[in-house]
Amino acid sequence: MFSFHFSNFTINDLWNIMNYWYHMFTVLSSLHPECEYIFQLARDEQRCLREITDLGNLSSSSDCLPVWDSVVCWPRAAVGETIHLPCPAVFSVIKNNTGIVSRNCTAGGWSHPFPAYHEACSVEDEIPEESYFATVKLIYTVGYGASLLSLSVAVAILLLFRRLHCARNYIHMQLFFTFILKSVAVFIKDATLFSSDDTDHCTLSTAACKASVVLCHYCVMTNFFWLLVEAVYLNFLLVSAFPRSRRCLWSFALLGWGFPLVCIILWICSRLYFEDTECWDINEDSPYWWIIKGPIVVSIGVNFFLFMNIIRILVQKLNPRLIQFNNSSQYRYRNQSNTTNPCWSVFNFSPIHSLWELSGRSAWRIVG
Repeated sequence: MFSFHFSNFTINDLWNIMNYWYHMFTVLSSLHPECEYIFQLARDEQRCLREITDLGNLSSSSDCLPVWDSVVCWPRAAVGETIHLPCPAVFSVIKNNTGIVSRNCTAGGWSHPFPAYHEACSVEDEIPEESYFATVKLIYTVGYGASLLSLSVAVAILLLFRRLHCARNYIHMQLFFTFILKSVAVFIKDATLFSSDDTDHCTLSTAACKASVVLCHYCVMTNFFWLLVEAVYLNFLLVSAFPRSRRCLWSFALLGWGFPLVCIILWICSRLYFEDTECWDINEDSPYWWIIKGPIVVSIGVNFFLFMNIIRILVQKLNPRLIQFNNSSQYRYRNQSNTTNPCWSVFNFSPIHSLWELSGRSAWRIVG
């Protein structure tokens, strides 16, 4: 990076500050707006260098030639002239405060900028050690770890006790697996993206990075679609005698695991051919993001409709004023309602936040 010094403030300091704010934005969003400012600095430098080349032979020897000081491109000026320029837009990411930096064109060349950049542009010299990002990262790491442990125990219990082997618990296990895989995917993604403090996240575009993002997206999609499978199964259970054939369970497996895989493959192909940029974690304003987002939104709508239908059926069948029950049928329906009761919380707490986690719309992105 650059190493130009201005009154104890260097471009290396600027880069460190921008890297800090990268982590802050990564916690709250999947977008990298600060990277655009860094890239803008590079574009400004190239433009300034071209101007220096074009005007080098046209300027008089007494003029101060255009110069790039690693922050601002100072234009040509006559001796005795003072140039005033606003702080670069990159500083507005750090503080919503714009200042003015000036330089004099003297017979000996350009003077030093005054006031210094770190004073005029309100740049803090020190970055807090305990950042908000580190605290939130710790919170969601503990949360995912606890979820991973408890769900692993639950799956082990369902697998070990043969009396618990049934279609209903088979579907529950698949849902638990999606939560487990999502937790693992988040840990893998963190290990890939934040393996080193020196990682340039603005240009990171490795196969491992993209694979970790793809894995996260797939796990979230399977999570939503196995919730949909739960809703479909409960509706079948209440409306009619649920078919216990393996074919039906295979159909559920294709819906829960296969359909998200097809969507992910289509999204990967779209990114490879049309938007193969950075780490594939920027989805804002991308039309191809709807390949993943669209099915999830539809599954949420269908899930809500099925959930309301489950409530309607239970209220109808458990109310003796609406339907005459004999003892056996009343017992059967109440038994079915008891079976569905533990699953209601699944629908009430459906992870809609995961959708915004992927698109970078909410601070929930890292809590998951």
